[in-house]
Amino acid sequence: MTRLVSTLLFYFAFSMVASADNPDAILGKWLSSKGKNQVQIYKQGGRYFGRMVWMAEPNDPATNKPKTDRLNPDVKLRSRPLMHLTMMTNLRYKGNNVWTDGQVYNPEDGRTYGCELTLRDANSLDISGYVMGLGFLKKTRTWTRVK
Repeated sequence: MTRLVSTLLFYFAFSMVASADNPDAILGKWLSSKGKNQVQIYKQGGRYFGRMVWMAEPNDPATNKPKTDRLNPDVKLRSRPLMHLTMMTNLRYKGNNVWTDGQVYNPEDGRTYGCELTLRDANSLDISGYVMGLGFLKKTRTWTRVK
């Protein structure tokens, strides 16, 4: 009888862990760590992407026109609006609440970084950006789910 109870508890615990491992758990809107932007994370073709859907200050105070990607190293892209810009690309679910092998574009410096996401809990997402190929040199910020 004790062995039966132990076996049932093991399978119950395993099924709880397996059900908590949801590749689509990051889908939705997330508020940046500074509270200035919201990014919508969506799935396309088995990969995960993020686009800017809200900005606390969407217009350039000097021109009162929508902010553009003015620091992009590609001169042809500097006039594109930041609103609705896809800034996270090609993330794949690795398991254990980690999405990896993606890129994140930072319009504040015009650079693209390697990217990894870790879901800490249902409402907290760690975004780690790193120089391509140098994952040990990373900066992590925590985003909060928008309800």
